[in-house]
Amino acid sequence: MVDVKRYREEFSEPHYFVSTSDDKILFLRAWVPQEETDIAILIFHGITAHSGPYVMIGEALSKFGYAVYGLDLRGHGLSDGNRGDYPSKESFIEDIGETISFIKKRHKRLLILGHSLGIMTAIYASNYFLEDIEGLIFLSGARTIRPGVYTKTSTFKKLKILFSSIFKPSKPVISYQREGMTGLDDPLYNFKYTLRFIKIFNLNKVSFPEHLDIPVLLGIGENDELFTVESARSLFDEIPSGNKKFIILPGAKHAEFPPNSWKELVEWLVSTFKA
Repeated sequence: MVDVKRYREEFSEPHYFVSTSDDKILFLRAWVPQEETDIAILIFHGITAHSGPYVMIGEALSKFGYAVYGLDLRGHGLSDGNRGDYPSKESFIEDIGETISFIKKRHKRLLILGHSLGIMTAIYASNYFLEDIEGLIFLSGARTIRPGVYTKTSTFKKLKILFSSIFKPSKPVISYQREGMTGLDDPLYNFKYTLRFIKIFNLNKVSFPEHLDIPVLLGIGENDELFTVESARSLFDEIPSGNKKFIILPGAKHAEFPPNSWKELVEWLVSTFKA
């Protein structure tokens, strides 16, 4: 059991707390420039992770004048909640809305950056809170995973997960593991999830808003282990915005980004949204 409260009390870098409508604390990491700015970027992390590993992009973008925030989803990182779980899609959407509202009180303009599973969070945000969002960045995602990345779940295991989830839906019973995973030595990472959490984050059941007329960038690492460039481009083709850009990040993997891999993303960001 992770002592989230202790880790949170010991954390000394810039951060904020978002209080939810059901009295939970969501942890919001911050990388802000010295000069005040009216534009913020909110990062949604990938599965198993939390906002901490995004320090490289948070610090890099803050140097260009953007206030960058990284949200730990409920049950992740330094946020409250049952680990690897969300009680309902409604509470998930409320958490997103309350976080966006918290940031919009400090900055007039907001961009969303979703990485991997965070793309799902960003799509939900665009479906429910589009009027608060000026731009979207999607990194390391597609609807189709490379063959052989995950071992197939046996029928027995599927039935075990199903029955466990019926009688104790809050118990994480689905192990999330693959070769080459990062965060194995980080106590704040999650590697087990509830079935109801996984159902919320099913990319194949969520679509982009019909009227998405804001700038959108979708990037994929040239060495991404989970998704091919072609599958990422297929997701890109679905985006209904007339102002969108597709990039391949040189040298990048699914969750590993060499410093030079951000160059084209930053150029697009600076040219599209001046801080």
